[in-house]
Amino acid sequence: MTVFAPDSLELNRKLPLWYQVSQSLRASILGRPPQAPLRLPTEERLAGHYGVSVLTMRQALKELETEGLISRHRRRGTFIEPDVRRGVPVPLLGSVDAIVAQQSGEPSTLLSQETTPVPPELAEHFPGLSEVVSFRRLRRDPETGTPTNWAENLLPPDVAALVDPELLERWPMTKVLRDEAGVAVSRIANTVQARLADPSTARLLEVPLLSPILHCTGISYDDRDRAVDVVRIHYRGDRFSFSVSVDADPH
Repeated sequence: MTVFAPDSLELNRKLPLWYQVSQSLRASILGRPPQAPLRLPTEERLAGHYGVSVLTMRQALKELETEGLISRHRRRGTFIEPDVRRGVPVPLLGSVDAIVAQQSGEPSTLLSQETTPVPPELAEHFPGLSEVVSFRRLRRDPETGTPTNWAENLLPPDVAALVDPELLERWPMTKVLRDEAGVAVSRIANTVQARLADPSTARLLEVPLLSPILHCTGISYDDRDRAVDVVRIHYRGDRFSFSVSVDADPH
């Protein structure tokens, strides 16, 4: 039986491990896609995934069971409660030109470029691929130097080969792909969710651990409806806001 794949977590050894694990797994459950399976991996597999002991994992699961997010059945396993409401993502719609304009304006530092396994939660966007190329970038306020967001772009290897990394310090990935690499970006699907800063995000954005952040996932498709870029952007909650304008139906 297929099991649910939770997000990864970089642990801070100064905080209770069971609490960090429970919060991370809670966010994964509430933010899961509609087609995600309800069965969780075994305690042993979850403990290995998070890098904690089985006892710590058991304590984290007990917390989620008390909240009513999961149910545990002897000999059957642990399951997400089917009636638990998923976080409803906020879709951001607009033209590709508008999104490129929104992304521009802040200097960006390229933190890393490397080949990495396809994250399980994103496998549906990269069918047939086992690896993608990751570009990690940090943006700062041009006046104060304060970090505003960090992003990870995941590209198929053949598309990544077209990207000049130096251009990513001047322009957003969408512009580089479309205007410099010649990729026909036809549409972009964005969703935004509220999350808590994990240790890696807290360090990069210079905020306290578990501070509120806005997590944006953007998927860029080419003219063949192939995903050519999946970006995950983490915005500081105190440095970013977005507004949505809705026109009334004239009819």
